[in-house]
Amino acid sequence: MKKAWLNAKFATGEGGLLIEHGRVLAIGNDVTRDSVGSLTPIVDCAGKVILPGIVDARVFTGEPGTDYRETLATASDAAAAGGVTTMIVMPNTEPAIDDAAMVDYILRRARDTAKVRVYPMGTITKGAKGELISEIGLMKSAGAVAITDGVRSVANANILRRAMMYAKDFDMLVVQHVEEPTLATGVMNNSEASTRLGLSGSHAMAEVMMLERDLRLVEMTKCKYHASQISCAESVEVMRRAKQKGLPVSCGVSIHHLVLNENDIGAYRTFFKLSPPLRSEDDRRALVAGLADGTIDIIVSGHNPQSEDTKRLPFAEAAFGATGLETLMSAALSLFHNDNISLQKLSQAMSEAPAQLLGLEGGKLKIGGAADFIAVDPNRSWLVEPSSLYSRSKNSPFEHRTLEGRVIETVVAGTVIFNYRA
Repeated sequence: MKKAWLNAKFATGEGGLLIEHGRVLAIGNDVTRDSVGSLTPIVDCAGKVILPGIVDARVFTGEPGTDYRETLATASDAAAAGGVTTMIVMPNTEPAIDDAAMVDYILRRARDTAKVRVYPMGTITKGAKGELISEIGLMKSAGAVAITDGVRSVANANILRRAMMYAKDFDMLVVQHVEEPTLATGVMNNSEASTRLGLSGSHAMAEVMMLERDLRLVEMTKCKYHASQISCAESVEVMRRAKQKGLPVSCGVSIHHLVLNENDIGAYRTFFKLSPPLRSEDDRRALVAGLADGTIDIIVSGHNPQSEDTKRLPFAEAAFGATGLETLMSAALSLFHNDNISLQKLSQAMSEAPAQLLGLEGGKLKIGGAADFIAVDPNRSWLVEPSSLYSRSKNSPFEHRTLEGRVIETVVAGTVIFNYRA
């Protein structure tokens, strides 16, 4: 059955969107009330912005093993509220997603319980322990879209080199968490702020050193490589030079590192304890500039739910991580409002670029493509309160903060899965 969304704004113009059987049938200013026919159900967007659904390439859940933190079902509810139509889930579960059977399990569970599209990454090493390489080819055949050890770096250079060579044979993307583990031992950014708070600092060089080492391995192996999150100005420069050399590399940044800095930690607020840590305001501005000029390829939520038992502790003892799925678009819109990043650029970094990076359909509204999209009101303010969040865990760094911009409707394959009612 056909359905039309009219009186909408797009990143590149105005018009309407016509879908049929979960696919885009027509898009643009030619889609009008007259052209779609009187029998076509119509949604009046009233000037809202329609964008491709977000493809979030870094989502942690607790399923299987720690379901009290988050399940695929609750994560998908949060994703739908945040405009995310595709989640890429990380393999740091219990047990880890390190073989074909676990990949298949996640896909089946997602099919049965999730509202949004879900694709898993597999581990680089068995159990994400950095010792034995996982069966990369079998995991890809089962449906894994990339390999990563998630919150852990593969510290052994020879193991990562061999994994890269293996991954290249299967045209598999290697995704690395870039922190040198013996140097990244602090609980926040190493700076005047950490000294003032009396907290151990983790120097940005821990990230830069691991990134530079990995890029040397890419030169050796020619493997497709993605740095999952970079967080400092020097890493932006390292990536810029690597791209200028023509290496097959890309990088991402979390929305938290784009809009927050180390000073937001304030009075030891553990919801701001992240890995990598929030850096200085100069680093944040460098990340925004790197996004604007294309050095940074994608924006991720870095959604990492944690229970109250592990977050409401002294800062040094609290777990790393923050939720981010349902605040992703709203937080990104602050870059549009405050940092002169266009909606088109934000959408490209959150939708089209990650879809292309992972070889997925979607991320772009085009005739014949999947009808995965969101309607957004960039000027709708809302207060982030724990009681209003869909995620099972409530550790949002935007707690009690008013965000400007709201996802009004989320559609996957032509089906409305979220509709905001103020």
